[in-house]
Amino acid sequence: MRQGKPYPLGPTLTDDGVNFSIFSAHAKAIHLLLFDSQDASAASRVISLDPKLNRTGHYWHIEVPGILPGQVYAYRADGAYAPEYGYRFDPEKVLLDPYAKAVCVSRYSRAAAINRGDNEAFSMRSVVADLDRYDWGGDQPLRREFRETVIYELHVGGFTRGPSSGIPQEKRGTYAGLVEKIPYLEELGVTAVELMPVCQFDWQDAPPGLENYWGYSPVSFFALHLGYSLSQSPLQCLDEFRDMVKGLHRANIEVILDVVYNHTAEGGADGPTICLKGLDNSIYYRLSPDRRNYVDFTGTGNTLNANQSVARRLIVDSLRYWVSEMHVDGFRFDLAAVLSRDEYGTPISNSPVFWDIDSEPVLAGAKLTAEAWDAAGLYEVGSFSKDRWKEWNGRFRDDVRSFLKSDRGRVLNLQQRLLGSPDLYGTQFHLPEQSINFITCHDGFTLNDLVSYNKKHNESNGQQNRDGTWDNLSWNCGWEGPTDDPAIESLRERQIRNAYALTLLAAGVPLLTMGDEVRRTQLGNNNAYCQNNFISWFDWDLLAKNSGLHRFAALLIRLRKHFALSASGKLFSLPEFLAQARIDWHGVKLFSPDLSQDSHTLAASGYIENGPAFHLMLNAFWQALNFAVPAPPENASWVRVIDTFWPAPRDIVDTPTERVTSSYLVQPRSTVLLMSHSAAIT
Repeated sequence: MRQGKPYPLGPTLTDDGVNFSIFSAHAKAIHLLLFDSQDASAASRVISLDPKLNRTGHYWHIEVPGILPGQVYAYRADGAYAPEYGYRFDPEKVLLDPYAKAVCVSRYSRAAAINRGDNEAFSMRSVVADLDRYDWGGDQPLRREFRETVIYELHVGGFTRGPSSGIPQEKRGTYAGLVEKIPYLEELGVTAVELMPVCQFDWQDAPPGLENYWGYSPVSFFALHLGYSLSQSPLQCLDEFRDMVKGLHRANIEVILDVVYNHTAEGGADGPTICLKGLDNSIYYRLSPDRRNYVDFTGTGNTLNANQSVARRLIVDSLRYWVSEMHVDGFRFDLAAVLSRDEYGTPISNSPVFWDIDSEPVLAGAKLTAEAWDAAGLYEVGSFSKDRWKEWNGRFRDDVRSFLKSDRGRVLNLQQRLLGSPDLYGTQFHLPEQSINFITCHDGFTLNDLVSYNKKHNESNGQQNRDGTWDNLSWNCGWEGPTDDPAIESLRERQIRNAYALTLLAAGVPLLTMGDEVRRTQLGNNNAYCQNNFISWFDWDLLAKNSGLHRFAALLIRLRKHFALSASGKLFSLPEFLAQARIDWHGVKLFSPDLSQDSHTLAASGYIENGPAFHLMLNAFWQALNFAVPAPPENASWVRVIDTFWPAPRDIVDTPTERVTSSYLVQPRSTVLLMSHSAAIT
């Protein structure tokens, strides 16, 4: 044994062994456990660190010769169990290394981590990894501009786990399975995938008989979730993830990770002891003034003390790792408003952890997006305003949903959402892409269910339908749930096309949700976090059944990328066009937008001098309305590109020929886009 070094944290390969370093300010003793295999029921060696030799400041360290990558290990930490001071040390619990790059979970039991007694036989363990053995082949993050980005949120497991995925059974629900579907993503045209959590999470953190599917229950900020591994080998899992990243980059698709730095799977006082709680509970978590209870801004039982210096370092080191070692292109921060609170829970404008992230040079080119609210009522959409950060725009979601279901008083708000929400961001000198525009995401109804259910139906979650929000702003189009009525089905498909049109034609960054393009349904479940089954999985049979809608979405994405061609041959993307265009607003009558409480219509024209133009007409009224159409640019004419009233292939045409003159009859609940004749989809 050698004394070892406090830095780097975690396991580090040396010339003839491994240096281990871990933080604990209040532990009285640290024990390193070495296992002969990931399935071993007990450690083969236990090394007790000498506080005089193996501790520097608050860091415990030791170098162990003769061990190699693949070594399975864990810790025990001994100290005071004094909840009144925030201390919850339990030497009977085996702990993960927070800086480990791989874990093994085959023997894990959440119950054993909660109940009194030794859980060594049923613990998660860390694994030593050699990150230098992988050949990236020159791969680098893509660094695409936000304004040219179209994001597709997907679940790694659910994307291919169903038997209809058509891939080999052993690859279903894995990183390797996602690689098989890269051609689908290319065909759809998205430029980035936003992966729901891929850090190791506690899948047993769910109601009895169910499992945590979404992954917002992390136990590590570094190690990959082994459940998505083809091989179930912790080290092979690293290579499978990197193969996926490399494959997506070759297809010119960026990889954005949904990261959860606001809480962990350890829950509250009655939760399990897996890692941070057992290493130094009083440091890592926000505690109540009496130090005995946990502050819960996340709705999960605990809140990470993210602005404490050690926790800040953990977060930034994790982000640095994912960019430098795993080549990811960016991050979406779950409940990011939590990170805006100080240790007492008070919102602060200059949160230290955000400054650390913004000033970290390794992250200088990474995409940073925030879910700018938390579960305790802090809502910062429009005021999050951190340097370089973009925001999930919950106002876009709510205002577009309300407009589509013909609620009163939504037209003025819709006008702002289509422009990139200048009412939220315009005074802060932000570009339109500050707004991440979405109507659906993993949390809530799918787009199909948004137009098929008035109420949530979460009975299968085992909580008597008490979980999930009642505030869905949904409309079932006249019938609750599935129906064979052709009129209702036609209206639902039209509403879905309207939703896609508003998302992809608005200024800002569009975010689409896995399977919405083929009408994936969760049978009215708006909180399917614990449904690792057909309720949540992508049903690939829907692709043939709803090929027209898939075509509509793909052509809309293509139109956004190649929006208009000028007379000189310059190709404009939609964001480029909107940045230069003059926008005129109308209603049914030209230059007379009706922004009253009773209005359900809006129209807009966009022109570039001596260049292409468009005219957009929106009718959320339940009757057809005749819209006046302005004069087209000189030496041009209007052609219809989109009319969502019509089924495929009339809903969107890639070589438009139908000319429009002074007016156009917009059918009930429909969206129409006219473009000058030189501006066809290419």
